Amino acid sequence: MGFSQLLIQFVFRLTFGVALAMAITPSKHVSSGFYRVHLWVLMGLNTFAALAVYSQSEVLAGVLTNWWLPFALAIALSALCYVGSIVWLYEKADLGTAVIVLVAGGALLAAVFATPWGSTKTPLGIALAVFDLGSSGLLMGVTLSAMFLGHWYLNTPTMELLPLKRLVILMTTAIVARTLVSGTGLALQASSAQPLDNVFWIFVSFRWLSGLLGTFTLALMTWYTLKVPNTQSATGILYAGVILAFLGELTSLLLSVDYLYPL
Repeated sequence: MGFSQLLIQFVFRLTFGVALAMAITPSKHVSSGFYRVHLWVLMGLNTFAALAVYSQSEVLAGVLTNWWLPFALAIALSALCYVGSIVWLYEKADLGTAVIVLVAGGALLAAVFATPWGSTKTPLGIALAVFDLGSSGLLMGVTLSAMFLGHWYLNTPTMELLPLKRLVILMTTAIVARTLVSGTGLALQASSAQPLDNVFWIFVSFRWLSGLLGTFTLALMTWYTLKVPNTQSATGILYAGVILAFLGELTSLLLSVDYLYPL
């Protein structure tokens, strides 16, 4: 899997997570601009993904069953995000949430179709890979959304803390899910016949220290900071959490390319 293919996977997973985070954020406590700006960001990301898929169509045709499916889904996601931003402009919360749920479902489907499944043949491997897609996107998307929402509190300090606390709880849940998926994959990989060298363990250590232990520590710090409450400090902590989550998930993607199970 080339670098551009990794970026395509990254975008689809991130889109799923951000959309899901928006869907569970109560609109009665957050202004419509929060959803509108997020959808603009996702529209840009999926436009980039569509261009990346099209530019790598010849390469993708050799590793994917139907390369045009993620291409078509990326275009559809961009269009849905645009429609959703218009809906939120007119503050139609119920319809806007429905569009966001469609974006989340479409992004997860796009991530599945953009995954080369040639080396994944066992039912356990397929199930683990699907859980890997979902939990990875959830962790990145919720962490990024929580950080964006924290910035929203800087502009509107009178907003209730419930939405941000809910995202921090979901972020912690996603970290636990990622730990279970990655731990299971690592145990299965270690018990397989495939040799594991020192470089592998260095990258695995970095992946766990930054993407799992680091993000979990920062999630706890954010939670206790919100009890003060200090949204400005919490936002700064979440900014660091986004960096660690992205580094951990990109390392996981790079590691999983050459091995049988998601790491």
